[in-house]
Amino acid sequence: MKKFIWIVIVLIPLGILGWKIYDKITHPQQGYTAPRNNVAVAVEIAPVEKREMRDIGLFTGSLLPDSQFNVASKISGRLKKLEVQIGDLVENNKLIALLEDDEYVQQVEEAQARLDVAKATMEETRSVIGVAKREYERMKELRQKNAASDSDLDRAQTDYQLQEAKFKVAQAKVMQEEAALKATRIRLSYTKIFTSWEEKDQNSRVIGERFVDEGALIAPNTPIVSVLDIAPMKAVIHVIERDYSNITIGQGAELTTDAFPEEKFTGKIIRIAPLLKETSRQARVEIEIPNPDFKLRPGMFVRARIEFARKQDAQTVPISAVIRYHEDKGVFLVDPAEKNAQFIPVTTGIVDNVWAEILKPPLSGSVVTMGMHLLENGSPVIISEQAFPKSPSPNNETGSDAGKAAPSTGAR
Repeated sequence: MKKFIWIVIVLIPLGILGWKIYDKITHPQQGYTAPRNNVAVAVEIAPVEKREMRDIGLFTGSLLPDSQFNVASKISGRLKKLEVQIGDLVENNKLIALLEDDEYVQQVEEAQARLDVAKATMEETRSVIGVAKREYERMKELRQKNAASDSDLDRAQTDYQLQEAKFKVAQAKVMQEEAALKATRIRLSYTKIFTSWEEKDQNSRVIGERFVDEGALIAPNTPIVSVLDIAPMKAVIHVIERDYSNITIGQGAELTTDAFPEEKFTGKIIRIAPLLKETSRQARVEIEIPNPDFKLRPGMFVRARIEFARKQDAQTVPISAVIRYHEDKGVFLVDPAEKNAQFIPVTTGIVDNVWAEILKPPLSGSVVTMGMHLLENGSPVIISEQAFPKSPSPNNETGSDAGKAAPSTGAR
């Protein structure tokens, strides 16, 4: 019996301790409990102001040439001389390289000789056909006078027709040899390699890469150099689904690059991909940038700023003033006369790193920017003397970095 009493005495405290632990686990404290309305809270405030708000998307991308192609050889041969180097400016129909041409010169001379022989044979056949024609005409006259037999006339006619056929063969041979000579001359011309693009495009281009050196034996279609059109340039960025509807053809863009940190380059959107890739949910966007002095180069990393919207005299508060209170988004508006703070649900518009546009309701006065996590609706407040800083420049920036998520660009 005593043993049972001792067991009960031990189990009762253990049970009480277990219950407290269970209650602590199942009912954790919900953080700091705001003071009651009769307890004044020290806060900092800032006035509701009218200002210009700009919704700007930030993106990153790379520069690409407007066009790019490789200059290649159409025939095999040894590279005798390379006329350009990396970075050289070239015009249309500019001589790029020379191949050894001894073999092709010899082929042209052989083709010319065969053509001369064919022409000589044709002239010989032409003279023979003249004799055969005159003989045939003479036999016809003699046959009309019964001075020649039918067999003599037939023989003269057959010989004339045979010579006519030989003359046609000789003419065809001349045409064949002329075509062969033309082909060898074309192959000879391929030993001189030129740039080539549309005649209406008179812009100079630049040599981007060199793939072979002088003395190398190259095969047909072997690239020798690459030619880039870098005036204008093309910046390629990728935008996410949230920003896709704000991008339009012809929209302006401002770009910066680490190579020239103090300079800003302007461009405009010229192409928007009609689809977003399923793997990234991003769409390709191309921005054309004038580059008359060739400062920008392909492969440079760029940052693009695209303005989606701009509002004058927007009703704004500091972004720190907008909070969540009982599942509602809003601000604590301070009544200077009553020295208390009332929570006002709001709808926001353009939001940047400093300011938030309040679309509705209309506000006047000041809002709490610090200490609002201690407030309840109607709490008395003690206003700090520290004032919120004045508005910075209106170049408010929001958006995405290379199409990735970033600070909110506002309700869109």
